[in-house]
Amino acid sequence: MSADEDEEEPYRDEDEVPDEGTALVVERYQEVHPDIFEDVQFPEDVVGETQQAWTAFIMGSKSKEAAGEALYAAIFDAAPSMQDLFRSPRSAMAMRFMNGLSNCINVAGNPKDLKIQVETLGFQHLDLEVTVPRVGIFVEAIEGLLEMELNRGFSANARHGLAAILNYIGGAFIFIRREYSGRINLLLSSWTDATRKALVDVDTAKQEDGLEEDVEEGEDVKKSLQEIDSAKRDQTAQGIQVPGSFNEMFLFNAAVMGFGASQWMKPILVQLDVMVMNVANSYRLQEECDVLSLLLSRYQGSILLSEFRAVVLASLRSLVPKGWDSEHEVAWNWFWENVERMLKANLSKKLQGKAAALEKLLSSLQPEEFLELRRGIYRKFFELAPAGQDFFKQSTARLYFIADKVIEMTVDMYHHPREMVENISALGLRHVGYAIPIELFAPFVSATVEVLRGLTTDDTAEEAFRWSLTLIGKILVRTTMEGSTIVMKAVNTNQEKALRRAIASVPRGLRAMELLNVAVGTQSISPLYWAIESGSLNVAKAMVIDLLTIRADRDNYYYGYDALFTRHPDIIRKLSIDAPDLQWPLLDGLIWRSRLTKEGVRRVNFYIKHLVQDAEGNLNQALEWLADAADPKVISHSVVVLFADLLWERLIIYQFLTGRLYFLFTLIIFVISQSASGAGTDLNRTAIFLCRCFVYLGSMCVLAASQIQPIVMDLRAGAVRRIYHVPVPESLCSLQEAGYLVLIFGLIIMCIEEPIFRCLGSSEEYGLFSSDCPQAAGHKEVYSVVAGLNTFLYWVLITDLSILSMRISAFVLVCLRVMAELGLFLLALCFLIFAFATSISTLKHGIPDFAGIGLAGMSLLSICLGIFPAEKFYDIEESIWVMLVVCSFLVLVGAFLLNLLVAQLNRAYSELFLDMQGYAR
Repeated sequence: MSADEDEEEPYRDEDEVPDEGTALVVERYQEVHPDIFEDVQFPEDVVGETQQAWTAFIMGSKSKEAAGEALYAAIFDAAPSMQDLFRSPRSAMAMRFMNGLSNCINVAGNPKDLKIQVETLGFQHLDLEVTVPRVGIFVEAIEGLLEMELNRGFSANARHGLAAILNYIGGAFIFIRREYSGRINLLLSSWTDATRKALVDVDTAKQEDGLEEDVEEGEDVKKSLQEIDSAKRDQTAQGIQVPGSFNEMFLFNAAVMGFGASQWMKPILVQLDVMVMNVANSYRLQEECDVLSLLLSRYQGSILLSEFRAVVLASLRSLVPKGWDSEHEVAWNWFWENVERMLKANLSKKLQGKAAALEKLLSSLQPEEFLELRRGIYRKFFELAPAGQDFFKQSTARLYFIADKVIEMTVDMYHHPREMVENISALGLRHVGYAIPIELFAPFVSATVEVLRGLTTDDTAEEAFRWSLTLIGKILVRTTMEGSTIVMKAVNTNQEKALRRAIASVPRGLRAMELLNVAVGTQSISPLYWAIESGSLNVAKAMVIDLLTIRADRDNYYYGYDALFTRHPDIIRKLSIDAPDLQWPLLDGLIWRSRLTKEGVRRVNFYIKHLVQDAEGNLNQALEWLADAADPKVISHSVVVLFADLLWERLIIYQFLTGRLYFLFTLIIFVISQSASGAGTDLNRTAIFLCRCFVYLGSMCVLAASQIQPIVMDLRAGAVRRIYHVPVPESLCSLQEAGYLVLIFGLIIMCIEEPIFRCLGSSEEYGLFSSDCPQAAGHKEVYSVVAGLNTFLYWVLITDLSILSMRISAFVLVCLRVMAELGLFLLALCFLIFAFATSISTLKHGIPDFAGIGLAGMSLLSICLGIFPAEKFYDIEESIWVMLVVCSFLVLVGAFLLNLLVAQLNRAYSELFLDMQGYAR
């Protein structure tokens, strides 16, 4: 390198702490020091009083968000000249102030952690021009706010401590911006060019790179460049395409430089993009290096990280030929030196050996020790953080399960780091939905490590457990912080007003994504779905309405319809199962009505594209999901009516009619084959035989094939419902499909008992296809009964043709639904007949029609049906007791039960009348 490493080192030695007294440190930092950025040890008493004052300020507000709003207002009003710097939404900016200051004040007693925290914030403010006067304005505004809120609770030590911390932060911002901003911008811009640009002609690019020869390099790097140039010229001469992307160019250069066998470079290459893009976030960079260390620790042999740097620089020179100069070299060398330092620190710990020690420890624990470990974790955690008890209200079994998963994750982190990072990120997003404060993660980690320490004397295993669990905690904190958007916080409150305030300042074009997607790395969570799953239906309803509101901005219109169905193609099913009340706002939002009328009518637009077809152009299942929900009012919604009729008229009706008309044809053939007389000419008997053969082959076999396939598919998929503890495939759960199955068995019985088949051997004696032979005599009765039942089933199943007329279909469905009332009436009638028949049978009388329970019951039934002979009533008069019983029966049945049936039918019809169109659909 051409620059002196000592001059380019951005940090001081971490162990270097100012040797002046800690009390003098506070006095010193009553002013801003923009020329240094060092580890600072503030006095413990001053830090303690400052933290107490800050906590009192937060507790004195309604919430942390309210405290952030107060901070924002104080700073905004105190600095009118800087109001143009407040570009983010007010609520988002307020929470940034609150989170940033809280994190710094909480670690103010730890110089190393404070420096890292301030450094991270400084990198996030590189685009802002922070000056000493502006820092003074900020400090005065915050001091004034706390003095006004706390009054006497804001002590002199707290005031001086707060001012010292804020001045330290402000000076660090100025220092970082001056020293690092240009370097980081060079890194990001060159990396963006390298990862997006395709290299067409390397030789031309090398000629344009006029500054490359001015860079002083080591002899090994120069030799590697010469080898690369020679290889590229040879390949260009041979017509070989030179790699264009960064990854391809890296692998190409690694092979040319003799590092092709260094497989340890590939995981670094995969992780390089994330590390470069987070160069300004020291916490995230350390996290990525920790994960990368786990991957590298599994490789045997030596790992020379300087070789990776040489290949990276060679690839960057090829892919970023324009503008590459010594400043780029310095920036990339600085970046890699920091990464290399972090990686070497972890690789020196021999992580895989520690993982083995941890596994050995956990496998050696006895069941009672594991039980004590689970209990001790929560006991110690609740002692360190009493507020954590509000978030662990589950059963003991569930808490033990969480503890077991935590212990399991510490081992899996060593063996499957990439997969674990993805899983932990997803878990962190769920913690966002649970509104878990990030302040609870550190006490939980400390409690777990402390409890495990009491169960072992193996320092290596303890260190392995602590290191892994700390890394897991860092990832959880990061994902929780990144995912804690103002929308997710509004979801946790379940207040429409909070949601509207959260998205009020979001640009129109970004509102949909704010409501539908919160992404952290490769993991994402939908605020809308989380609101539905967590029961925050007020916010979920407000989200749906906001998404489906058309907004105009001059010539641009914004409508979240496409974004909603693209992000959640199964939104209809989700709402029908988990939030039926939200189906109406969703469907209403798919309609636009013009405010202008023309000739008494106005234009209406229906947006039903995503209800008809999915993203791949296939038929959408929205109609099926709505039908499964069985809500007649939703089915009758104008949007559903429109797209259901569209599908019916353009697609479904042809397939439906084909199947139904064929079934009607088989019904006609069946009736002809059973109604025609078996006697007569051979031609007549032949026609009957052919009709019955068609029924068995064209109806029975076709129905069996159509029923067996879905049953087998349901059994294979495990789609089985238990009805009275009997497993039944889902395809047979509808009455119509069950009717088809009964019809199939009926036809099978008819085929087995078929008289014509029995008489085929006696055709010479009784005629061709006769059914009157002695062999068939014992089968005719069974055959005729089953044939009668099958005929009735045929007519019942053909009633679904009524769907061709919505009015007839509604009438049929109403008839079916009031059948339950008729069934109750018949059940009550049977009970009364049996009760009165047994009563009459106990009386002494000489009436033949009432002799015994059976005859008495038949007589009472005949009286109810009005078919009892009138002259036999005179016989009843012979016994006064029988006459009284019969009269009582007539009163109960005729005056009470029949009128009750009429009332029930009337009430049932009234309830169904408004919804029968929906049921018909």
